[in-house]
Amino acid sequence: MSALFSPLTLRDVTLRNRIVISPMCQYSAENGAATPWHMIHLGTLALSGAGMLIIEATAVEPDGRITPGDLGLWDDATEAALVPVMAAIRQYSKIAVAMQIAHAGRKASSQVPWEGGQLIPPAEGGWVPYAPSAVPQKDGEAPPAALDAAGLARVRDAFVATAKRAARLGIDAIEIHSAHGYLLHEFLSPIANQRTDEYGGTLENRMRFPLEVFDAVRAAFPAEKPVGVKVSASDWVEGGWDVEQTIAYAAALKARGTDWVDCSSGGVSPQQKIPLSPGYQVPFAEAVKEATGVTTMAVGLITDAQQAEDIIASGKADLVALARGMLYDPRWAWHAAAQLGGSVDAPPQYWRAAPHEQKTLFGNTAFGSR
Repeated sequence: MSALFSPLTLRDVTLRNRIVISPMCQYSAENGAATPWHMIHLGTLALSGAGMLIIEATAVEPDGRITPGDLGLWDDATEAALVPVMAAIRQYSKIAVAMQIAHAGRKASSQVPWEGGQLIPPAEGGWVPYAPSAVPQKDGEAPPAALDAAGLARVRDAFVATAKRAARLGIDAIEIHSAHGYLLHEFLSPIANQRTDEYGGTLENRMRFPLEVFDAVRAAFPAEKPVGVKVSASDWVEGGWDVEQTIAYAAALKARGTDWVDCSSGGVSPQQKIPLSPGYQVPFAEAVKEATGVTTMAVGLITDAQQAEDIIASGKADLVALARGMLYDPRWAWHAAAQLGGSVDAPPQYWRAAPHEQKTLFGNTAFGSR
């Protein structure tokens, strides 16, 4: 049996295979609310045959959006906008649906990428971002506002409220975003966190707020449903966050009941130097898994079916996640199953698509016609 197409159970949620669709920002929401684009985009990916679909980074408060077009889940309107999207997915797909919940921190109030991605000042319709410290993301930018005690409580409560709304929507799992230079990663990294209180300085102090958020979300989300965490395992900057600190963070998360650690990297500094190559972040997942025993997810330039199979079969990670590869080929999982001798779920409307030599691609199905 293909290791990639073997099931994995996380609490009461069983993934039918080890393929995960990474959360990918679409910058296409209106005041945080999902639009018809999300129906089309997520509906397409829900029919991919992957084991789990993670909805894009979803802001827990308006000021936590990366751009004005970010998806959010902070009030009744943003919750209601996702109801028909989830209903359509549930009607036609058996895929597990997770949601990545996030706060952009000092990278908030930015233009959408295809318009340059630069910081939008308040005078031009933006807002003042929040961060652990008043240290801008880039030289020359206006500094963010450092979170005080009331701000920390507000953000933590916002994560909890979003997790509760996600549960009401029937979301199967939560992924807390503490990677890519966004707020929780900013607390972890000494590059962004220059606080002198109990939330800054030592590794224990820098981990404190992200762990408080995890504990609060875990307590608020149904106990039978999994909660995982996305990390940047390295800042790729000397003196920044690194894999040894990531292992300590993963161990603390495991002790608190995390169901997976999704190992990405970078994002906190424009000075990063990332050596891109196929599977370049897989060693992070392997190191975290080996050191802590926590379930890990590998991501980053995983594009080939045999490459993904080898990652799982060798025990380097428990799950593989694809982002751009899924946008380029939304049937990637179908093609991987055909290559590796696996099978995937597909709606009966698509059963006739199986190649003649792959009649079991969608399980033991028959398709008659007149």
